[in-house]
Amino acid sequence: MPSSPVFRDSSPAYGAIRRRSRFTYKQLGSLASYSTTSPLRVIAHIDLDAFYAQCEMVRLGTPEDQPLAVQQWQGLIAINYPARTFGIGRHCTVTEARKLCPQLIAQHVATWKEGEEKWAYHEDAASHIGTHKVSLDPYRLQSRKILALIKDFLPSNRQKVEKASIDEVFLDLSGQIHGILLERFPELGNPPPYDDPSENLPLPSITALDWQADALVDLDDIEAEADDPDWDDVAILIGSEIVRDIRAEVRQQLGYTCSAGIASNKMLSKLGSGHKKPNQQTVIRNRAVQHFLSDMKFTKIRNLGGKLGEQVVSTFDTETIKDLLEIPVEQIKLKLGDDTGIWLYNTIRGIDASEVNSRTQIKSMLSAKSFRPSINNVEQAYKWLRIFAADIFSRLVEEGVLENKRRPKTINLYHRHGGQTRSRSTAIPQGKKLDEATLIDLAKSLMNQIASEGRVWPCANLSLSVGGFEDGVVGNMGIGAFLVKGDEAKGLKTQSDASTPSSDRPEKRRRVEGPSIQNFFKRDSPYGATEDNDSIEDADEHQTLRSLASHDAEDSRKEAGETDFVTTKSSETRQLSITDYMCSRCNAGLETAEALQSHLDWHFAKDLQQEEERGRPGFASHTSVPSDQKQKKPGAPSSKKSSRGSNSKLEQGQSRLKFG
Repeated sequence: MPSSPVFRDSSPAYGAIRRRSRFTYKQLGSLASYSTTSPLRVIAHIDLDAFYAQCEMVRLGTPEDQPLAVQQWQGLIAINYPARTFGIGRHCTVTEARKLCPQLIAQHVATWKEGEEKWAYHEDAASHIGTHKVSLDPYRLQSRKILALIKDFLPSNRQKVEKASIDEVFLDLSGQIHGILLERFPELGNPPPYDDPSENLPLPSITALDWQADALVDLDDIEAEADDPDWDDVAILIGSEIVRDIRAEVRQQLGYTCSAGIASNKMLSKLGSGHKKPNQQTVIRNRAVQHFLSDMKFTKIRNLGGKLGEQVVSTFDTETIKDLLEIPVEQIKLKLGDDTGIWLYNTIRGIDASEVNSRTQIKSMLSAKSFRPSINNVEQAYKWLRIFAADIFSRLVEEGVLENKRRPKTINLYHRHGGQTRSRSTAIPQGKKLDEATLIDLAKSLMNQIASEGRVWPCANLSLSVGGFEDGVVGNMGIGAFLVKGDEAKGLKTQSDASTPSSDRPEKRRRVEGPSIQNFFKRDSPYGATEDNDSIEDADEHQTLRSLASHDAEDSRKEAGETDFVTTKSSETRQLSITDYMCSRCNAGLETAEALQSHLDWHFAKDLQQEEERGRPGFASHTSVPSDQKQKKPGAPSSKKSSRGSNSKLEQGQSRLKFG
C-alpha cells in the first residue's frame, strides 16, 4: 500500500491568521463519490516509457543504456531513450538508424508466418512482408500484466481505472484519497458546524508538504508558496504518493519504467505525464494550472492538433494559450460557434469534467493484413484467414472464451479490391464451444460470398473481426437502431439513454449553420476510449496509424493494434500505415476496418431508406451506381443486379430491413 506522505508541523502564526479552508464539508463529501466537478478531485495518468522498446529490452535482458529500436519491415515503430540521443527517430529507416548508431539493436516485431499456427520472432521477417503478418500479442500480454498489477495495488473497493491505450491508464484516486484523508486527519470526520455542509472546513494542520522527487509545477503566484497549503494540495500530495508507489511496483515486479501526471482532471494529468520523461512524474496543483498552461501551445492539447487547431490559429493569429486567454468568451463563440467556443474557453483554462471510465473490457477484435504484392486467388486468402482466426482466437482465450466468460456474437470480413471495399458478416453459432476451427470455417464462408460476386482480385487488404461480446457495453446503439421505425426505434433509444449516465451521453447531434466542435472530431474517437485496438496516445514515442487519405495532426495518436506498417518515401522520409481505409461512396478516410464498416453500414441503411421511399432498388453493395441506372425514373426496374444479388431474392441469413 502507499507510504504515508511526509508533512511538516503547522506554523502557529499562519494558524492564527487563516483558520478556515476555502473548501466546504460538502465538497469533501463529493470527493468520495468521484464527482467530476469536485474541486478536490485527483486524477493520475500513467504512461509507459517507449513501451514497445521496453518490452523488447525486458524480453532480451538488454542493459538499460543499450540503444534499441523496434523494427517493422524496414521502418521503426519505437525507439528507446538511449537510441534517441543519437538522433534516431521514427522517420529513420533501419539502415539510416544504424549509420547514426552502429551499436543499435533493431529488433523486429513478432510475426505470423504464412502456413504456421503461432506467432513467433523470425530473424528474416523484415524481408518477407508478403508472407508474414505483424503480431503485437507480446505487447498486449505485457500491457495486461501491468494493468492487473496496478489494479492489485489499489484497494479492491476503491478502483476507478481506465485503460486509455496499450501503454497508458487513467486513475481516479478521489475515493481512495477521501478515505486516507479521514484516517490521517480525524477532525475531517466531525460533523460540520450547525450541521451545515456548506460550512468551510478547518485548515490542514500543516504548513509545508514534502513532494520528494516529483516534478512540481510552480504556482501561478510564486509568493504563495509561503502560504499554508489547503486541502486540494494535501489531496494531490497523497495522490502523488500513491502513483509513485505504483510506478515503483511496476518497476520492481515487471521491470518497466513509466512517467505520470497528477492533476485535477484527465486533460491536465495527460499533459503532465508527458512533461518530464522518462521515469518521472509531474504534479500540477490547482494553483499552478495557469502557470503550467500559459506558455504552452494549445495545439498540444488533445483535439486541438488538427483542423480545429488550425482554424483557431488562423482565426486569432496565435498558437499560444497565453494569448488566447485574453480573448473574451463571446468573441470566441462568435468566431467558432457556441459549443466549440465554450469548450475551447474552458479547455485553455484547464477545465475538464470528463469521467474516468473504469470499463476495460473490449468490444471487438480485429486482425488485418495489407498485401504487398496483392493476393490473387481464394486459396491465398484462405491461408491468411487461418492466421487471422488464430490471431483472434488467441486473444479470445485471454478473454476467457474457453471458460465461457466472454464470447463474441458476430464475425465480419472486409475485403478491398482497388478502391472498392466489400464486407460480409454473420452470427457466430451460440450454444456450443467456440474454437479456432469454427472461426476459420465462418471466415471462409464469408470469403466465398465475396468471391462469388466476381471482380475481387487482386486483393489489397483483408480484415477479419469479431464483435458483439455477450457482456459488452450496455447503452451503445448499433446500426440496428437505425433500421427500425417509429415506436420501436424510440424504445431502443430510451433503453440506451436509461442505461447511460447523463454525464457520459454524447451531445445530441444537430445541424447547425456555423462551425461546431463535432465537425472537427472523429465519430469514433472518444477521450482515450479503446477497445482492443491498442490505441497509442503519445505521438513522440510511437508509430502512428493513420489513413493515407487523412494526415491531420489531431490524428497523430491513433491505434497501432492490428495493422502493418511500411516506410513510404516522399519529399521527406516518413512512416505511414499501408492500411488505407477509404469509403468508395464518399471518399471519406477511416482509420480502421471497423470504423469503415460502421460508415458503410450507414450508407447501406440510407440506401434502404431511399429504396422504400422511392420504390426502387437501393445500392445494396458498396459500389457506385452505374450511370444507366441513375437516369431511370423512380420505380423503374433495374436492368442490372446489385453485387448482393437479385433484389427479389434474399441471401441465406438475410431479412428485409426497413429504415425509419
